[in-house]
Amino acid sequence: FSMCGIVGIIVKDGGNQTKHDSSAWQGRLAAAVDSLALRGPDASGRYYADDDGIYLGHTRLSILDTSDAAAQPFSDAHDRYTMVFNGEVYNFKSIRQELASKGHQFRSSGDTEVLLKGYMVWGAGVFERLDGFFALAIHDKVKGQLVLARDRIGIKPLHIYEDEGQLVFGSEMKALLACGIPKRLDMQSLHLYLQLNYLPPPYSMLAGCRKFEPGHYLIYDLDQQKAEIRPFYKIPYGKQEAPYADQSYEACQQECLELLERSVKNRLIADVPLGAFLSGGIDSSTVVALASRHTKDLRTFSIGYADAPYFDETKYALSVAKRYRTQHQVFSLTNADFLERVFKVLDYIDEPFADSSALPVYILSELTKKEVKVALSGDGGDELFAGYNKHRAEWRVRQGGLKAALVKAGSPIWKRLPHSRANRWTNLFRQLDRFASGARLIDKERYLQWASLMSEAHSKALLKEDLADDTALARRVLLSNKIGIRNDLNDVLYADMHMVLTGDMLTKVDLMSMANGLEVRTPFLDHKVVEFAFRTPVKHKLNAQMGKRLLQDAVRSILPAELYDRPKKGFELPLAQWLQSDLKFLIDELILDEAFIQNQALFDYAILQQLVEQLYSSDPKDSPASIWAILVFQYWWRRFFLKA
Repeated sequence: FSMCGIVGIIVKDGGNQTKHDSSAWQGRLAAAVDSLALRGPDASGRYYADDDGIYLGHTRLSILDTSDAAAQPFSDAHDRYTMVFNGEVYNFKSIRQELASKGHQFRSSGDTEVLLKGYMVWGAGVFERLDGFFALAIHDKVKGQLVLARDRIGIKPLHIYEDEGQLVFGSEMKALLACGIPKRLDMQSLHLYLQLNYLPPPYSMLAGCRKFEPGHYLIYDLDQQKAEIRPFYKIPYGKQEAPYADQSYEACQQECLELLERSVKNRLIADVPLGAFLSGGIDSSTVVALASRHTKDLRTFSIGYADAPYFDETKYALSVAKRYRTQHQVFSLTNADFLERVFKVLDYIDEPFADSSALPVYILSELTKKEVKVALSGDGGDELFAGYNKHRAEWRVRQGGLKAALVKAGSPIWKRLPHSRANRWTNLFRQLDRFASGARLIDKERYLQWASLMSEAHSKALLKEDLADDTALARRVLLSNKIGIRNDLNDVLYADMHMVLTGDMLTKVDLMSMANGLEVRTPFLDHKVVEFAFRTPVKHKLNAQMGKRLLQDAVRSILPAELYDRPKKGFELPLAQWLQSDLKFLIDELILDEAFIQNQALFDYAILQQLVEQLYSSDPKDSPASIWAILVFQYWWRRFFLKA
């Protein structure tokens, strides 16, 4: 297994260009490999096929078969095929047996060679056979092709840049930048980022770049100098894949538990120390409970909030750890611990990403890596089984009824009350206002509004350039086109899988864990679990009393009762407090320096000032998150555009 970084360059018309300048392309590849060193601190390798204009690089974090026999780039015995691969194939042993029965021999014990040999036998058909996650590239010298592929759900990242002279790809944007791609800002992406605080696939902050879509592969024909992209997987979801109509709620619970247990068991394979994140919530506790059935001495890790005891849920994590006798460690963090790492996070991200929960994930990964190389996590449970507040709100809008009508009617009142996430009442007013304004919209528009922190109009006002409405509209249509497939709440979950999960949650976990050389595995995102979730009717997932109902009931017998009898308190970093004190200097430098803003020529200075004034007022609304998004962008822009 190799959690790591990959990078590659295809020089178009390679035979002509590279003979003259192969050393320059090799130099670019070397710089790109170096840029991914934190993803793979154990080893690195490069492959040059100058005649074809193909350059591949790899950095390695060894998890299984840590010997040099599995080192990458990995070539077959005849040097026809060469592969770089980031990911894991959990069912590699059964594929290996099938290949061995066809006469194939193996010189290594891990999944890398199995994957390459599988490609040699089945071509792109191998991708459908894989149970796991991956981003990979394979060069076939005889056919004159390079194939790229990304796993079904998009757990591992893959960025691509293409122009008339080259196609460059890599695990992170920094590898593409190290290859010397041009730095041109995509203003439509900035507009979208200000609304969402992240960029969902396929969008990227740099013009010409895109995030490669999950469940797809690309074949680049070196003779024809062109790429063809094809899907190999789509979550089965549509009117024809109707949800279980005749399966009882009890039978669904049983199937849910069995699928999750199989998925967790598959993800325990490793030749290095392994542990699990344990927050005390239902998802991570489920993973720990199921993992404990199949491994002794499981190590578990939690974060506690020393300066915010109201949000500290470590006692719930501890009750799970005690029940399953795990070796449990709590990292109790102060505000100083967070502030100390803010710039480590800002310096690592290579595309603006302003989900502030990246900071605790970074610290948890950093401290966990000191003990283990692999950690299981509960990511994906909320998206699959309807665990977010917005899912319950959407359910209420679709159900209608007196309660929803009253909240809607109270809209003028909610608008006048103070909004902020800082305390219980102002947060309630904020939520009531969001519900009332969203309830008036059509389903697609409501989905985008509730996914956003800033309105489209506000984002547009912030930016100097007049954004072409047809492009902005096309992007909004693409992001909301999953809403209306079945016309029930599963549409929202399906849209979340493609936008929020891939663009925000998985990006956050991949970047923050790989920045610390830690591999994170996500049992909820096994494709069989995902497919089961989308066959499950909405009535099983939530009702008036309970969100994430099916999952909670399925695992009730294996979790401590106290996990159920409490409100969900999602921890929020004290952003408003920091922006008014310890991080205020960033606002002064990157937002309120009028000469800098005018010179940059991206933002309307007067609108920026209004946003900062709102932050310092008694009614900050969502301004802390919006200012954080602008600061993250400005910090990135200064690094990549000013210091180049």
